[in-house]
Amino acid sequence: MFFEAKDYAEAARILAVVVADVPQQVAPRLLLARSYYHSAQLRRAEEQLREVIVRDPVEHYAHLMLGRTLERQGRPDEAAPWLRMAAAFAGDLDPEG
Repeated sequence: MFFEAKDYAEAARILAVVVADVPQQVAPRLLLARSYYHSAQLRRAEEQLREVIVRDPVEHYAHLMLGRTLERQGRPDEAAPWLRMAAAFAGDLDPEG
């Protein structure tokens, strides 16, 4: 509800509790990462996205988001492999478009 209303900081606050309660579930953690990303909490987003990838290595969107998160932090060299992996999962051989 808060995420859809674009109240990302409040969504992150609530989702952090959900993730703490069910840490093995990937979906709430991915939504938490998205909330952190959209509320410019990029280090937290990165942390959650890395954990999603550990738990589900073929989660395409987590690879894409991690790449975008690293880019947004001014770390394009670190972002590139994640973006290439996301493109490969999507069947796109050119991650630039």
